[in-house]
Amino acid sequence: MQTIILAGGRGIRLDPFSRILPKPLFPIGDKPIAEILVEQLKLAGVQEIIMCLGYLADLMKLYFQDGSYYDLTIRYSLETTPLGTAGPLRLVDNLEDNFLVVNGDELTTLDFRRLYDHHLATKADMTVAVHKKSVSSSFGVLETKDGQIISYSEKPSMDYWASMGIYVVNKRILPLIPENQRFDMPDLVQRLLLEQAKVVSYESQDLWFDIGTMADLEKAKEQFDTVRFL
Repeated sequence: MQTIILAGGRGIRLDPFSRILPKPLFPIGDKPIAEILVEQLKLAGVQEIIMCLGYLADLMKLYFQDGSYYDLTIRYSLETTPLGTAGPLRLVDNLEDNFLVVNGDELTTLDFRRLYDHHLATKADMTVAVHKKSVSSSFGVLETKDGQIISYSEKPSMDYWASMGIYVVNKRILPLIPENQRFDMPDLVQRLLLEQAKVVSYESQDLWFDIGTMADLEKAKEQFDTVRFL
């Protein structure tokens, strides 16, 4: 099993700390986020990881080297200009027919093997791991028709499925990604839907943190003390 880790972003919301350290190397407990991810992928049966790098790429390469420490293969794909979250996939060679794609700042208890097997079982072009979230309104919400109020809810909450930034991709869809220009995963999903490709979801209620801000990082650190991610 093969995995692409997207780790080329600037991490602007974690400035100024991200000026000297790429976000995937931010520590959770005694390990960087990306190292926890690499070890999880190894346990799931991944034999090869391709890290797509850009910003502070040399630090990532220095830390993980060839992957032999983790008893797997790690190689690198470098972008010279930011290509978003889907654009870097066009730069990677020697891909298997189906492969995982994971953001390098993910911290989750998701079972990557079960996700991959679900993708194969459904024969999907792309599988998106999704997590149920809830958002609450700060206001009363009214429904109107022809100028008349027909319902009123005081500060209702709404459930929705959020993308976890974790995917399984069949390489036959890669030609839909433009070469040498920024293109994000939401753009790819939209294009696949226009092409009537098979895009399926994998619903997860596993613990999941998208480390985008310092507040997210602190919450993840608190959970790390009580939950085993490996």
